[in-house]
Amino acid sequence: MTTVIKSKSPGVKPRHWLSFVDHEPNELAALVKSAREIKAGRDQHAADAIFGRILGMVFFNPSLRTRTSFEAAMMRFGGHAITLNVGGDTWNLEYRDGVVMNGAAAEHIREAAPVLSRYCNIIGVRTFAGMKSAAEDAQDALLRAFARFATVPVVSLESATEHPCQALADWMTIDERFGSAAGRRFTLTWAPQAKATPMAVPHSAVLCAAAAGMNLTIAHPPGYELNADVLARAKQWCDRAGTEFMVTHDQAAACASAEVLYVKSWGSPQFYGDADGQRDSFARHANWMVTQRNLATSESVLMHCLPVRRNVVIADDALDDSRCIVVDQAENRMWAQAAILANLLGPPSGRS
Repeated sequence: MTTVIKSKSPGVKPRHWLSFVDHEPNELAALVKSAREIKAGRDQHAADAIFGRILGMVFFNPSLRTRTSFEAAMMRFGGHAITLNVGGDTWNLEYRDGVVMNGAAAEHIREAAPVLSRYCNIIGVRTFAGMKSAAEDAQDALLRAFARFATVPVVSLESATEHPCQALADWMTIDERFGSAAGRRFTLTWAPQAKATPMAVPHSAVLCAAAAGMNLTIAHPPGYELNADVLARAKQWCDRAGTEFMVTHDQAAACASAEVLYVKSWGSPQFYGDADGQRDSFARHANWMVTQRNLATSESVLMHCLPVRRNVVIADDALDDSRCIVVDQAENRMWAQAAILANLLGPPSGRS
C-alpha cells in the first residue's frame, strides 16, 4: 500500500504534540484511556491510523527508549520510522532567525522541516536544554521552530522544557497499578547526579500528576526550583481538581506519605555553566539519593524515567525492590505513543 503524503493547505496549521499545557486534563485522560485500550488489543484505531504511514525522527541528543519505542510502535501497527541523528548521519541544523550561517550548521530548519514534511506523515524532534540560561531554555526555540515550519504534525520526543510522551506513559502506568491515578499521593523527589541534567522530565512529571488529579508534593534542596510557569499551571490544575499542591525541602516528610514516589535529578539554574559548582552541590546533597527506606508502604511504587545511575540517584535496594516499576513505565512509552500518533494522524485514506 502507498499512502499519499499531503501537505496542509496554506494557512491550515497541523496539530502538534509539544507540551502538556497545550491540552486540558480531560483531553490527556482520553489519550491515556486510548493507550490502555490499544495495549489490551481492544482498539483498532492505532492500526488504522498508523498503517502505511511514515514517522521521521530527528535526534539532536542520544536516546534508547524514545527511539526504540517509537520505531516499535510504528512497525507494530504497519508503519515505518526513519531516524536521523543531527551531526551524525545528517547535517547540523540551524534554528535561529537572521543568522549568518558560517559556522557548523549547514542547513536551516526553515528548509529542513518542510522537506521532511514532504517525505513523512509526521515528524518527531528530540532536543535537550542548553543549560546556559533558564530563560532561554524555557522558550523551547528549537522544537518550536520545527513546529513553525513543518506542514505535518510534530511530536516532542523530549525538549528543553518537557517530555510529554514520558508523562503520558507515566500516567498510564499509575492507572494500571492503582486502577486510577486520581486522588493518589504523588511525590516528585530530586536526587543527586554525576552531572547536570535538564528539567524536562521533572516538569512533565509535575504536570502529569496535576492533570491526573493526584495530590502533588515536590521535594528538592534550596536552589533547585522548577520553572515558575510550570508550577503555576500544575497548581491551577490541582486547585481545579481539589487536590493538594506543595513544594518542600524536606525529602523524608515528602516521601513518608507518597503512594507514588517519582525520582529525578536536575541541575540548578544557579550553576548553569559552572560544572565544578554543580558537582560540589551534588556532593553536598548526596544524602538525597533515594533508597528502599524512602518507600513509605508496601503498596508504594517507585518510578524513574531511565536511564538511572545506580547508587548515585537511586540505590540498588530500591531499584531491585518489587515495588519499582521503571520497566513498566518504559514499556508503556510504546503504547502511549501509539495513542498519540493515532490521534494526530487520524485514519488513512484506506488500505490496499
